[in-house]
Amino acid sequence: MHILARRRHHRSAPLLLVLALLALITGIAALSASGPATASTEMTQEDADEGERLFAANCASCHGLDAQGQDGVAPSLVGVGAAAVDFQVGTGRMPMQASGPQAPAKAPQFTQDEINQLAAWVASLGAGPAIPTAEQVDPALGDAANGMLAFRTNCAMCHGSIGGGGALTQGKFAPSLLNSTPTHIYEAMLTGPQSMPVFNDANITPETKRDIIAYLDFQSNGSPGGLSLGSIGPVSEGMWAWLVLLGLIIASTIWVGARSS
Repeated sequence: MHILARRRHHRSAPLLLVLALLALITGIAALSASGPATASTEMTQEDADEGERLFAANCASCHGLDAQGQDGVAPSLVGVGAAAVDFQVGTGRMPMQASGPQAPAKAPQFTQDEINQLAAWVASLGAGPAIPTAEQVDPALGDAANGMLAFRTNCAMCHGSIGGGGALTQGKFAPSLLNSTPTHIYEAMLTGPQSMPVFNDANITPETKRDIIAYLDFQSNGSPGGLSLGSIGPVSEGMWAWLVLLGLIIASTIWVGARSS
């Protein structure tokens, strides 16, 4: 009986081995599917060729025909990636309108298709951050409470507690983020434009970046409690409290004085 049991066990071994291999292959496929997201825009060689033509006509006077940059004029774009181009050109900061401490945002000078073409060509010059996917920047998938903690730890000292912006040194400023698109906010964290530091995935994970976007999206919907008072916390709230209290003290003093006379 023991010999027959062993034989039955050995006969089923190939089936068990096949099932184990199938399970292993399924697991590898699942891990591959949940790997790092790729750029949200499919870029072709045709896009890159058209982007090179646009770059030569509109950007090469400062950055050079090979995008290597010019000392004291414009930085090299080799290795900045598609995300930097999409942010700078998509927010209208580039082409720069005039020299100054920093490039302010304005209406874009190119269509989104042209921006994608410029981004495709610059991305072909060297590896760099890609344009984030729609899933990476979807506020509905983020945790606004966790995003608030991350934002106040890493961003509030320049952009303010709710992303309303603030002044920096030497004529520079941190812009308001309340009207920025989720994609541009994510790209700014990836690329560190102007005075902003780079927050790569080791500093702030992609999930936390999305949480920050969710928090800013919540703030852009307005103040649910009524007047925002600038949304700068106890400073404005305390000022209004003192003004109201001082007004009541003055009013009561006048009333007591009038009654006494």
